[in-house]
Amino acid sequence: MSETDPDGVTDGEDDERQAHTVRLELVDEPGELLSALHPIAENGGNLLSVFHERGSLTPRGHIPVEVDLECTPRQFESIVGALRESGVNVIQAGAEAYGEQVSVLLTGALVGTDLSDTLSRIESCASASVVDFSLMDERGADDVSSARLRLATTEGSVDATLDCVRDVAAGKDLQVVEPLVGADA
Repeated sequence: MSETDPDGVTDGEDDERQAHTVRLELVDEPGELLSALHPIAENGGNLLSVFHERGSLTPRGHIPVEVDLECTPRQFESIVGALRESGVNVIQAGAEAYGEQVSVLLTGALVGTDLSDTLSRIESCASASVVDFSLMDERGADDVSSARLRLATTEGSVDATLDCVRDVAAGKDLQVVEPLVGADA
């Protein structure tokens, strides 16, 4: 619990400014980086550094960006929420690292049902990140193809991530080949 001194300044752990790191995934379009930095400034964050890897792409073909900033823990929560609300894909936020991974196969008309939309839906509903992606046998929009997805998710969220993948796949008439649980490697 924090205490207030006679000048009205709160002295407590929640009000101390500290360094935080946010890893983002941005579309390679003019203004995207500026749009991603706007919620940070609006919520009291002070930029320390921005590492924008334009030559490197994520599995979804987006640009990875790492932002180091200084703010209070409360401000950091607001910043991460504002980034997500504005449609920025937050891959990692401070200690909110993805501690588990799961791989699945999707089969069906992946190209015809908008593969990018499928991946975005999985990431948004599962609070997971696509860390690796391989499309195999890409044919036309109506043809069957398959893709392997490796998803990173927060500790203890594998079941919720798989539920999300199943829901997204069902909505697009895709089949999911799930990992074997409890099988020895």
